[in-house]
Amino acid sequence: MLIDSHCHLDMFDDSLRDTIVENANSVGVKYMLNACSARVCFEKIIDIVEKYDCVFGAIGQHPEEAEREGKVSKQDLLKFISKSKKIIAIGETGLDYSGENFNRDLQIENLLNHIEVAQQTGLPLIIHNRDSNDDMIDILSSKFKKQSFKAIIHCFTATKEMADVMLGMGFYISASGIITFKNAADLRGVFSTIPYDRLLVETDSPFLAPVPFRGKTNEPAFVVETAKKLAEITGKTFDEISNISSENFKRLFQLDIK
Repeated sequence: MLIDSHCHLDMFDDSLRDTIVENANSVGVKYMLNACSARVCFEKIIDIVEKYDCVFGAIGQHPEEAEREGKVSKQDLLKFISKSKKIIAIGETGLDYSGENFNRDLQIENLLNHIEVAQQTGLPLIIHNRDSNDDMIDILSSKFKKQSFKAIIHCFTATKEMADVMLGMGFYISASGIITFKNAADLRGVFSTIPYDRLLVETDSPFLAPVPFRGKTNEPAFVVETAKKLAEITGKTFDEISNISSENFKRLFQLDIK
């Protein structure tokens, strides 16, 4: 069994979604977590998780969307989390300093709202981190010291030092298709050091299709390729990585699924 710990099924055309889910199931991807990026998608996420038995969901707002839509309130997050028992996470949220004119203060304020909802509900937080390591470490560490919470650093692309800090708080590290890219040797080196009980795999579909599907629209079925590469990196078999990452997912989210 494989679990895609982070995808965006809501971003696929409605007419294609059934096929995308069937494609995943047909190659052994039995469950998927549909992460949320924008406030405008909250209702759609609820509809998707209620339609598909194999799909769980998260409610949250990507930092770039916070700049476009305005930040989401804690009350709004709590309102939508309560609409379905299949909403099992908060996110994705975080910091993204990759643009030229990002609003650092707004992003940080929005991230803090999401962290506080994770602390209040006990649901794991899904963290997006891009070009923001220093602020991310400072914010997560300071909030964690005041009150612990669970988190996934999704689509991890940072340094071993960053990974060590996150692991020190008990967070999980998720490998995306980026680990299959030719220019990702350093990242593969980092993943060779991640403890097995903290590893997850994801697609971030429809983005970041892994080798050999580069240039195509990514989909949850392609998480198989990421798991194969992670097995190669860690010296485990594909079946071992599949089982390890799936058991980690179930433990993190306290799910009794088979």
